[in-house]
Amino acid sequence: MTDPQAKDAARREARVRRDAIADSDRPAASAAVRDRIAELAQGGHLPRGAAGGYWPLGSELDARPALLHLKELGHTVGLPVSGPRGTALVFRDWDPQAPMAAGRYGIHEPAEGRAVLRPSLLLVPLLAFDRSGHRLGYGAGYYDRTLDGLRDGGAVVAVGVAFAAQEMPAVPVDGHDERLDWIVTERETLRVRK
Repeated sequence: MTDPQAKDAARREARVRRDAIADSDRPAASAAVRDRIAELAQGGHLPRGAAGGYWPLGSELDARPALLHLKELGHTVGLPVSGPRGTALVFRDWDPQAPMAAGRYGIHEPAEGRAVLRPSLLLVPLLAFDRSGHRLGYGAGYYDRTLDGLRDGGAVVAVGVAFAAQEMPAVPVDGHDERLDWIVTERETLRVRK
């Protein structure tokens, strides 16, 4: 079991590093990640069907260009709806033209009444990652529980999307932390698990 203080310190360091990325560099990084995810999809490395993503919070990499491209490729795309802390996320169908609701933590989410999806592909936000596929999240456990539940119910491919500057030599992990299958940054595409 990792010392919770070590994880908190790593989160603070990772947030400072991510926040320091210049606003002017962010759109190009999002476009590069979109192009890398498109290459993975066109190369047959990503499952067809429903893709789950996220609405960017704070200084997170904006995955919406990648999600819009996946929609163009024929995927249905869902965004998460956060329930109580520590529960799995529910993904509702995202229509970029439809009104959004303000969810828990003030994050935009698809409004009530949108179809619920079960993603076979999940683009995962993070504070930090390492080359073994571990990610450092915010500590609420949403994505770990979501991935655990999705993996129990069948195959899902988890793609961590981040800025290259978010890499750490080793992310502090616990037994419940779920590993990623791929990590995509503006600089490279890392296959972690086959």
